[in-house]
Amino acid sequence: MSARRVLAGSVAALLLPASLLLNTETGSATDSAARAASTSVTSKAGQKISVEVLPQIVQQGGGTASADSAKAAVTATLRPIKAGRKVYLEQLDGTSWKKVATAKQDKAGRAEFAALVSKSGLPLEYRVTADKYQGLKSITSSSASTERWLTPSFSDDFTGSTLSPMWSMRGQYYEPTSKRVCSKGDSKAVKVTGGTLRLSVIKDRSRKGKCMAKSRTEKRKISYRLNGHVGTDNAFSFRYGVAAARIKMQKMQGQHASFWMQPVGENHPGSDGHEIDVIEYFGDKHPQGGLTSFIHWYKGKRLIKTGSWIKSSESYLKNKSDNWSKTYHVFSVQWTPNVIIFRIDGKETWRTSARVSKAQQYLILSLLSSDYEALEMKDSQLPQHMYVDWVRAWETPVS
Repeated sequence: MSARRVLAGSVAALLLPASLLLNTETGSATDSAARAASTSVTSKAGQKISVEVLPQIVQQGGGTASADSAKAAVTATLRPIKAGRKVYLEQLDGTSWKKVATAKQDKAGRAEFAALVSKSGLPLEYRVTADKYQGLKSITSSSASTERWLTPSFSDDFTGSTLSPMWSMRGQYYEPTSKRVCSKGDSKAVKVTGGTLRLSVIKDRSRKGKCMAKSRTEKRKISYRLNGHVGTDNAFSFRYGVAAARIKMQKMQGQHASFWMQPVGENHPGSDGHEIDVIEYFGDKHPQGGLTSFIHWYKGKRLIKTGSWIKSSESYLKNKSDNWSKTYHVFSVQWTPNVIIFRIDGKETWRTSARVSKAQQYLILSLLSSDYEALEMKDSQLPQHMYVDWVRAWETPVS
């Protein structure tokens, strides 16, 4: 089994619900609470700095890598907003602070950093200092800790050659409800290899004849197709926290790679939960950049779709040689009772406080060839693949 629920020092992690998979802290309650806080807010001389430490959700790269070596994300939000102001991330080293990273405040007032989550297995503390700038005095924040993120509630790094039983197949029938008359989920399109989960769109060799695929502008017969489509609905779900997956996307248009979540019991009218599409990718050279994030929720009996294409998606790439289908990136969602925030390698892409799910959610990974897009690719261009290096979730339940 390559997937694991983690409870330090105990195999009971495989038996307990996710809400119990939390670290038990020792020592002074006051000291522990102060040091374990992952956020801090500092106000001084008409300025305000909010610092938030997030788990290991930064790890861009061309090859597979250990999830344990990913960097934590640290976000400082400053008011008033002074775009271009230099901001420094400092790490507590013994009794002194050392500068470990530099960034500039953006137009939203944020400065975003990547940092170590631990040293010798112990949590780290960070603070932020902003330079004096355009009439503002230099200001230093109070500290925030990585402690709450040291142990994920769920983790799978896809070692070995078989898929963990934490995952099960989804969408195993040709059906119109999900707009997949010509494709379905199948284990033949799922493979664990080279330390990754490979999800594919392939021809259904067992199906004779062709399928009439229809889009808004055309219709044409194509081969029936099998999709890689798996979820943790029978084994793991959580309510509030951070979920992340390190993914290298497929190249071609004609299918879309997805990391998403559904509420336990599924998304339906009257549900407290909603579908959360952390990321979808519609292929290289897509005219709108190819990346989307959405929330799907019901208003009465009508399904509403909130979200959009990620604007200037190329700005989240590291350099000109970086590419969504050539390089791995970490796509994550931070989910609280009040807001849902989407990020790529720790950099925020979109947030919404409308229609925040209140229900337990489970994880889904898929490469789906839906009817409306299948015609964008010829049968001869199959197979297509997406690769998932690892998946993690850190639950932060609210009492």
